[in-house]
Amino acid sequence: MLTNNLDLLRRASREGFAIPAINTQGGNYDIIWACCKAAQNLRSPIILAHYVSTGAYSGNDFFVEVAKWCANKVDVPVSIHLDHGDGFPICMEALRLGFTSVMIDGSTHPIEENAAMTNEVIKVARHFDVPVEAEIGELLRLDNGVPMENKNIVNPEEVRRFLELCQPDTLAIGIGNAHGYYKGKPDIHLEVLEAVRRFTDIPLVLHGCTGMEESVIKDAIKLGVAKINFGTEIRYKYVQHYQEALEQLNHQGHSWKLSQFANEALTKDVENIIRLSGSAGTV
Repeated sequence: MLTNNLDLLRRASREGFAIPAINTQGGNYDIIWACCKAAQNLRSPIILAHYVSTGAYSGNDFFVEVAKWCANKVDVPVSIHLDHGDGFPICMEALRLGFTSVMIDGSTHPIEENAAMTNEVIKVARHFDVPVEAEIGELLRLDNGVPMENKNIVNPEEVRRFLELCQPDTLAIGIGNAHGYYKGKPDIHLEVLEAVRRFTDIPLVLHGCTGMEESVIKDAIKLGVAKINFGTEIRYKYVQHYQEALEQLNHQGHSWKLSQFANEALTKDVENIIRLSGSAGTV
């Protein structure tokens, strides 16, 4: 069932579990339906995340329609989330289209500008009863798994200052995490989360979980991370499963057989992420 996820995120933060947010590759039915099935199988909430860049092919509206259709085929909470919205216009489009959660990412800007951008989106989102995620500490993109410099380990006092200027519903904090596959062991600074927890109980968000040690993710959840994001792992595994189908099935050119194979295999991958998040059996 399609839902606003804010109450669940607050509960997750209090009770020590997280809700998985899966990048769905711009409205890919196989991936979206795998997420919903996995959530249904394990009685977990799930977040269907959407990057605008991946919607350039199919359309942001197409993603919403597929996500809504799949969400309403299950009876566990499913929310649809704009990830890394980079400005007011795309967040407004998301609200008009029916997203039930939006992120405004002003992390590349100074704190005051970031907070002003965030407040602008919050003001409108409140009228739609849609929660807003913000970010402080620019999230790195990895070049072949290697960051050139670690810019996103945020100072907790900067988080305090940011939250004095704006009040998002959830907050992603840079602690050494990054998008893409890590090369070697990522240097994740959980002490930043610990320090932030001393002055706020806002639900926190951990981006860039692909390749991060499971023990680190679990420790982050204990420190108030209520949403964990997976994108790279899912997109690569989907392609891998599709390739396996091409090689193993007598598909006779039926693309639905390839999709069904990939969907069923990916459902198990998403179930593993749900187990890691601790959200199985929470709804």
